[in-house]
Amino acid sequence: MTEHMIEKNTKIIAKSMIAFLIPVMMASVIQSLGQVVGTIVVGKTLGVDSLAAISAFFPLFFFLISFAIGIGSGSSILVGQTYGSGNIAKMKEVVGVTITFTAIISIAVAILGSIFTEDILGWMGTPKNILMESAEYARILFVTLPITFLYMVYTTFMRGVGDSKTPFYFLIISVVINILLLPILIFGWLGIPEFGLNGAAYASVISNLITFVLMLIYLHKRNHILKLDHTILKYFHLNGSVLRALLKLAIPTSISMVGISMAEIAVITFVNAYGSNATAAYGIVNQIASYVQIPAMSISIAISVFVAQSVGSGNSSNIKHISKIGISLNYILGGVLIFIVYLLATPILRIFLDNVDTINIAKGLIVISFWSYVILGHTQTISATMRATGTVLWPTIFTIASIWLIEVPSAYYLSNYTSLGIDGVWLAYPIAFLVNFGAQFTYQHFFWKKKSLKALLK
Repeated sequence: MTEHMIEKNTKIIAKSMIAFLIPVMMASVIQSLGQVVGTIVVGKTLGVDSLAAISAFFPLFFFLISFAIGIGSGSSILVGQTYGSGNIAKMKEVVGVTITFTAIISIAVAILGSIFTEDILGWMGTPKNILMESAEYARILFVTLPITFLYMVYTTFMRGVGDSKTPFYFLIISVVINILLLPILIFGWLGIPEFGLNGAAYASVISNLITFVLMLIYLHKRNHILKLDHTILKYFHLNGSVLRALLKLAIPTSISMVGISMAEIAVITFVNAYGSNATAAYGIVNQIASYVQIPAMSISIAISVFVAQSVGSGNSSNIKHISKIGISLNYILGGVLIFIVYLLATPILRIFLDNVDTINIAKGLIVISFWSYVILGHTQTISATMRATGTVLWPTIFTIASIWLIEVPSAYYLSNYTSLGIDGVWLAYPIAFLVNFGAQFTYQHFFWKKKSLKALLK
């Protein structure tokens, strides 16, 4: 291929990636906006304790969602590879098996979680003044976890075939319904009982359920390739070869996500020791961080889909171009967002908070850690590229090791045995991000690039 043809091919890939990326990023923005609206409503009307109650549950909820993320990530790679190869029957088998497996896992987690909610939150060191409120809120989300899991996984199927617009449209519907329901259920409007903080949980669940049903109807009406038809329904079982391929991808990803969430649970126990103001600050900064990470996370999704389809279609030469485009976009988009947050940190925090002490704690976390999110984004691009080709073990090992051998010990040591105090917890994040980046980059350059790439299913 001539240099001119390579340049032309790269431009085509870049345009396709950006067209795919825009709805994914906008979906993330709107989803985060919905969460922000909920946080503002709770923080400004129910008070800092209710806000802290949600913040205390966040790492545990992330732990649960980790399973759905892992399953969705694995299935989207398989869907992308089979769709890229033109094997639609095998793609629908992947969908059917994944739905079955997701339902089983989510029901099991829902039962166990709802039984041991208070014990888990107590073990996490949740302050006693918010423990019961946090437990009630958490139990609602536990019980309804199958709805959340199935909705999340189905959107990953659509992205796997290159359709990022449909999930975006229905996310808008979900967020609008959620925002409309929030005041009605929290304050007891229109003759409905007043649920307080629990109303926020009910609003989230009801909006997900309605949106999921509407989405399935829409896919059927439009004769979408992923409509829930007879072919998919007949694969509602745990086929051995498909399940093995799914688990090969999903288990390491889930373990990685679980490792991250468990580390966050460990970290929040360090934060909780500084009181409910620190807990609330931690929760608010997590909300802001979710915006800062939107470019990197969206780019990782795009890379995963494009690389998987390239492997399935046998165009492995496109992978290096896809990866380079993703890395460039990460530094441009992520860097701009981080600069804005640094510039406007105090005004942004005042949107959520009135308490001066909480604002100061939150600002410290932003100043110390946010610059390193572009490094995390670069790492995620490298990892997404390797995972989409079926290489998941070493990226997982590096991620978990950087968290449990670097981040958690650093957070504990720096916050307890140095003069940094709570700032030591925040400093642990960039330290871990840098170590993980070094390990992933080294493995990709010296080992992964020497591997022969082939589809996981035929």
